[in-house]
Amino acid sequence: MTGLLGKKIGMTQVFNESGERVGVTVIEAGPCLVLAIKEKVVQIGFDLAKENRVKKPLLGFFKKINVAPCKVIKEFFKDASKEYKVGEELKVDMFKPGDYVDVTGISIGKGFQGGMKRWHWQGGPETHGSTSHRRVGSIGSSTTPGRVFKGHHMPGHMGAQKKTLQNLQVVSSDNQNNLLLIKGAVPGCKNGYLVIREAKKKRAKLLG
Repeated sequence: MTGLLGKKIGMTQVFNESGERVGVTVIEAGPCLVLAIKEKVVQIGFDLAKENRVKKPLLGFFKKINVAPCKVIKEFFKDASKEYKVGEELKVDMFKPGDYVDVTGISIGKGFQGGMKRWHWQGGPETHGSTSHRRVGSIGSSTTPGRVFKGHHMPGHMGAQKKTLQNLQVVSSDNQNNLLLIKGAVPGCKNGYLVIREAKKKRAKLLG
């Protein structure tokens, strides 16, 4: 198995073996339930849901496989060396301290923002009678090309996007409480759902 589903609890600090203070993100990773086994992937669910909050077709699927309804469903590539069973629990013990993971989540939404906050514009003059401190300045040339290029940085909706941070190190794991401590920050707000996978680039580098 190459990944787990989890929920961001928050950030804190721990001390490593050399006495250095390390900022970590606490994630409730699993337990995840195996819902379906396909040719190359396995479907897992996380965070139990109330039956009256699940749509009837999906609730019928859960009753058919005799598994409690889950709020989040995701597919991961299977581990060829392992056999899976429907209803089996996948826990945080698949990750060990020192492992590297890629964490995917939805970044915190910040609503409509101007260019200085969204794209770190320098801004206009602050004195000498200027009234355009944070406003949009020139956004294109005059005659040539005579238009605004597609993708030009402009004010607009900021955040609430799917983001992945790669090669984050696992500091420690608590199998009893299903907690995973990862060095640094991860995308998303508190109680936001996360996808935790084995690091692709770090693993390729070690194998190569």
